[in-house]
Amino acid sequence: MELRKVMKRLQSLGRPGNIAGMARFGITPKKAFGISAPDLHALAKEIGTDQRLSLKLWETEYLEARALASLIGNPNEVTEAQMDRWVKDFDCWAVCDACCSHLFDKTPMAYRKAVEWARSDGEYVKRAGYVMMATLAVHDKRAGDEKFLRFLPLIVQGANDDRNYVKKAVNWALRQIGKRNRKLNRLAIVTAKRIRRLDSRPPRWIASDALRELRSSRVRRRVLSKKDVPSRK
Repeated sequence: MELRKVMKRLQSLGRPGNIAGMARFGITPKKAFGISAPDLHALAKEIGTDQRLSLKLWETEYLEARALASLIGNPNEVTEAQMDRWVKDFDCWAVCDACCSHLFDKTPMAYRKAVEWARSDGEYVKRAGYVMMATLAVHDKRAGDEKFLRFLPLIVQGANDDRNYVKKAVNWALRQIGKRNRKLNRLAIVTAKRIRRLDSRPPRWIASDALRELRSSRVRRRVLSKKDVPSRK
């Protein structure tokens, strides 16, 4: 599908009244149409995978165009240079999370970029690093435990960041890693206790929220049913 036609479709799906609602959730991009998530996913399904169109959509700077770009991009064709360009363009958590959870976490560079971005000073770049950790923990079912053990020290390091979108992503990463299996649950709980000892407001919130979920009966039943995954070289 041509870019011009897709942009017209996006415009037709837009509901300006939705933009104010988005702002209440902290979604304040430069440009937006106000399209609902179901409508956007339906359009992505209609288009299918199209890396060339994905790149063009991103350049329009519209929130929904960039979300659509993340949905139709081909992770096998995404380059490291593209990832570094796009991550610098993140201007709200919604674009950051859509891109990391639908496209970037499926690339061959995903684990390396998660570590690199988590060490960044930029708010959304840093958030992207921890969102990648969280979504890899959910989506990469065959990954060995060792890959996630490497993330735990970075989660401790990020816990002192008091920026809202960073601390929430740090918390998300810790919780998702701790829900993979028994071993990672135990080590995530140990990590949460270590974070709690940092004794300032952001780490106390991260630790208490994570511990509440990781120790819950629902999560405990879930992880007890799973086997630890050995490392794969």
